[in-house]
Amino acid sequence: MRNRRRHRSQSVQQLRLAIDCMPVATREAMLEGVHSNARIIAGAYVDGEGGVCPMLAAHRCGGRTDFLSFAKSWDRFTRAARMRTASPRELAILVAQLEHSLSSSGGLELDRAIQEHRELRGRRMRLRRRLLAGSDPTGEIVARRTPRLDQPRAETGDSGRRPVAVA
Repeated sequence: MRNRRRHRSQSVQQLRLAIDCMPVATREAMLEGVHSNARIIAGAYVDGEGGVCPMLAAHRCGGRTDFLSFAKSWDRFTRAARMRTASPRELAILVAQLEHSLSSSGGLELDRAIQEHRELRGRRMRLRRRLLAGSDPTGEIVARRTPRLDQPRAETGDSGRRPVAVA
């Protein structure tokens, strides 16, 4: 009996960690998706009766993140050996974990790092576009052939033609 409690608390902690690693927008979308969908399932992505997993519910509500570790921790938490409807208790725990995660995230470091990365990348792309726009030549391009270095140059006479050897 003791092992089951430890397993259950460990799977809740793993679920919470997976939730905390998701972007805030995805967590908000998942919370909205869990509330708006009548049937949340465990053990599959979607079923034929309109049930969806929490990640698909988030995706349908605008949280465009594929987060495999959440799906694995959700299935581990629900102990889903096959596809089934999530119990009200499992949904209540998921909602509580999402709400607590959202209330305690006043600007996570990961979200700030993602935003800074996007800003830096945008600046770099704008600079690159500016440099490429300025390097486009507007006049005629003139190219001249350079002599090949592996062949010796032939001596030319007054006419500019190669001398012909007469035997």
